[in-house]
Amino acid sequence: MEIWINPACSKCRSALSLLDAEGAEYTVRRYLEDVPGEDEIRAVLERLGLEPWDITRTQEAVATELGIKEWARDAGTRDRWIAALASHPGLIQRPIITADDGTAVVGRTEEAVRDALSR
Repeated sequence: MEIWINPACSKCRSALSLLDAEGAEYTVRRYLEDVPGEDEIRAVLERLGLEPWDITRTQEAVATELGIKEWARDAGTRDRWIAALASHPGLIQRPIITADDGTAVVGRTEEAVRDALSR
């Protein structure tokens, strides 16, 4: 299991605390420092069963600068969204937990983290 975190994020810290309390074995990836490439983002999206716009933090200042809220959300713009996430990792929703069964969850709630633990 791997968890993508921003240490400054309270949701990430909560997820780590829960994983620790449950005795889970996991690897921490500080994705703002160890930035995922476009292929990694595609792979995580597949594991999540989501589209890039589903994991984009559209309220971030860089999202406003890029005009992301105005971008189409369709197959034709998917690569543009993925490129933006790779170029601006702060736009990626967090934490993302990749489960041992090949799936992943966005672990923003205790329920989601427990879901990842059960997989």
